[in-house]
Amino acid sequence: MTTALIILAAGKGTRMNSDLPKVLHPLAGAPLLVHAMQAGASLEPAHTVVVAGHGAEMVRKAALTHDETAVVVEQTEQLGTGHATAQARAALADFDGTAVVIFGDTPFVRSETLAAMVEAQSGNDLVVLGFEAADPGRYGRLVVQDDQLERIVEFKDASEAERAITLCNSGVVACNANLLFKLIDAVGNDNAAGEYYLTDIVGIARARDLSATVVTCAESETLGINTRAELASAEAAFQSNARARAVDDGVTLPAPETVHFAFDTVIGRDTIVEPNVVFGPGVTVESGATIRAFSHLEGCHVARGAIIGPYARLRPGAELSENTRVGNFVEIKNAQIGEGSKVNHLSYIGDAVLGAQTNIGAGTITCNYDGVMKHRTEIGDNVFIGSNTMLVAPVHIGDGAMTGSGSVITSDVEANALAIARAPQVEKPGTAAKLIQILKAKKAKLQRGS
Repeated sequence: MTTALIILAAGKGTRMNSDLPKVLHPLAGAPLLVHAMQAGASLEPAHTVVVAGHGAEMVRKAALTHDETAVVVEQTEQLGTGHATAQARAALADFDGTAVVIFGDTPFVRSETLAAMVEAQSGNDLVVLGFEAADPGRYGRLVVQDDQLERIVEFKDASEAERAITLCNSGVVACNANLLFKLIDAVGNDNAAGEYYLTDIVGIARARDLSATVVTCAESETLGINTRAELASAEAAFQSNARARAVDDGVTLPAPETVHFAFDTVIGRDTIVEPNVVFGPGVTVESGATIRAFSHLEGCHVARGAIIGPYARLRPGAELSENTRVGNFVEIKNAQIGEGSKVNHLSYIGDAVLGAQTNIGAGTITCNYDGVMKHRTEIGDNVFIGSNTMLVAPVHIGDGAMTGSGSVITSDVEANALAIARAPQVEKPGTAAKLIQILKAKKAKLQRGS
């Protein structure tokens, strides 16, 4: 069945107390909006329409960064969910499939749940997503009779019997797009807020003898984010679920509560992730790797058998081949590290290519930036770079070459050559003691003057 996704993302989020639109606050390294877009993407929608409002340009940028085919429309006045959904009408003018309306601040709705709604819509005019609430509170109640959704009753308007209902409204709906907009046209704003509510389409549909039903999900899927505290709770929930999935997938986490995953982290089985490791977006770790404590990875790929850290930082563009070693206080950025190569201590390797079985000595730096442009360093196979070597890019080090410790390498080094670039050592007997006496005298003079 052909689907379209309408994501309501126009709210300001006043209770977030932020200049950032609510849907752009990050959860597991990605804006809330991206989580909603990811869930909907599983439907392979023909159209994805994001309805923006507050901070529309920022929302537009985030949406198109994630999916350049998305269409972003603007709700210039926030007049309720029905009014917001109506803003997608022009973008779906030629579409005659199922429209699924979800919320940009509700990140946990599962793709399987949305698929179930689309399936249910094939046999019903309108489908609403509901959940059994542990504490129904002030949620709208779903009144169901003979498997048909009769109406949605807001708490303030509910009778005592209706308030006893625990099946509650999530706000997510699925409906034929053309029918959806016809029903919205009939929605009024005769309420205390003067807004057009999307939920009113249920009563309108039933009054027209159209069918409506409910698909249910776990209450946790419907969690909306309205405050910083709720955002923190959502982060905790995401991390707990991500850790459990990793362990089930065969990843060893000795202290799981200290490991933080991103929304798209991929880790293979038999990998060990030690305590206090943070995964930013865009990380893939193959099977059998070891990520040691206090490391930070983002936008990188780690092949099997690699050992990272402790206290290592892998930045975007880091590509580590099999059985590589990246040790403590090493930073790798936009660099390919060949099979079996080692960068073990206190080094920065950026904008570089390392061949296989190469050893990078402690304190080595690829000097890749000249103040205006970035330049690349190329290091061949079986190269030994001495400790505290400065490789001033662009520079090429041939296979089997060596550099002397403390060298500043500014020119290419041919294969199997030894390059030493440092000033000769000068020794002046007795000068150290004389210098100390001179410095002490100066210090004493300064102290007398003060």
